[in-house]
Amino acid sequence: MKEAYRGQVLQQRICFNRNNISFKGESLSTKPLPENKLFPLMSAAGARAANASVENALLCKAGSLDPEKVKGKILVCLRGINARVDKGQQAALAGAVGMVLANNKDSGNEILADPHVLPASHINYTSGVAIFKYINSTEYPVAYITLPVTKIGTQPAPVVAAFSSKGPNTIAPDILKPDITAPGVSVIAAFTEAQGPTNQDFDRRRVLFNSISGTSMSCPHVSGVVGLLKTLHPTWSPASIKSAIMTTAMTRDNTMEPILNANHTKASPFSYGAGHIRPNQAMDPGLVYDLTNNDYLNFLCALGYSDKQISTFSDTPYECPTKPINLASFNYPSITVPKFNGTITLSRTVKNVGSPGTYEVRIRNPTGVSVSVEPEKLEFKKIGEEKAFTVTLEGEDKGGMKDYVFGELIWSDRKHHVRSPIVVKWF
Repeated sequence: MKEAYRGQVLQQRICFNRNNISFKGESLSTKPLPENKLFPLMSAAGARAANASVENALLCKAGSLDPEKVKGKILVCLRGINARVDKGQQAALAGAVGMVLANNKDSGNEILADPHVLPASHINYTSGVAIFKYINSTEYPVAYITLPVTKIGTQPAPVVAAFSSKGPNTIAPDILKPDITAPGVSVIAAFTEAQGPTNQDFDRRRVLFNSISGTSMSCPHVSGVVGLLKTLHPTWSPASIKSAIMTTAMTRDNTMEPILNANHTKASPFSYGAGHIRPNQAMDPGLVYDLTNNDYLNFLCALGYSDKQISTFSDTPYECPTKPINLASFNYPSITVPKFNGTITLSRTVKNVGSPGTYEVRIRNPTGVSVSVEPEKLEFKKIGEEKAFTVTLEGEDKGGMKDYVFGELIWSDRKHHVRSPIVVKWF
């Protein structure tokens, strides 16, 4: 699973006494600066200690700042290398009254609400460029930082976090990873009092709640949804639950545009998998792609595990099939063909977990690939009924395509829309 912004932020502003210019940032800082009081603003590069490099000073690394230059100022530090909260600690130790944490180019528009030890604000790359430009354009740059306030319903959301790892799957390229994305950026939750909110040794503060980002936050979201689905459908297998979550996920944000990466580029299944989780829709997916224990053991066989190794995963001795296993037909809720040679036919089976009905297939073809499904209609008369179908991919024109292309397969009875990503790369 991957992490995404969800639309709630702890927003604040960095304001300048020049044409009322201000920039939006985020922070969980609890210490306020005097309201609307202007403080000298400087780049951390200009505050370097005598024995430090400009690069280390700009990053606000330990020992890189000169207290005589920093004292009483708002310091602008660049994101990267050392921890974000440590930059604030170094600024505070050097005597800064506040800190602006500016994204480097790689971090783009991703900003996080960290529990800094001094008044601070995290801003995106574009705002950072503008602030550094302002500092260099005037002899006495000044600014103030407002207290953070919670803002609901920001747009666009969700946005895939810049720190999320991306596909393709390097271990088993035939399986799309990630599977799903869920809220995992600046999530406020109960927090242990065994350590400070920054998780750093220097932080002696203790709090009941904290704002955290990462898989540590997105995983509980998905785990909670899994628990609710298992309570609602106690007979569903883990594979059925995963399928329900994946095939009902959304790939558009709250502006009805395609989900974006943190740098504002269009995200792909290698960023969000099947999409962003939608718990209510997952309760009633219509159809699911199920798997048995033997399917998983055969998957391990296909990866090269020996019978002896696999026996550690199985209650009973298990022998791998003598016939080669085709991972393209592994009954997964997504379809990935990493070595496409122009034509392939694979199979899938779906199980009805909803009311009786007839499902018709809809296809969005990957660029340069034609996808056909047989049969094009599946009629289910009862719960638990299973139907198999084949998917044939034919190359229309390889041309100069060397990268992955994406499409989707949807089974719909007009009430349910069972969506599977299609990922293809020419060999």
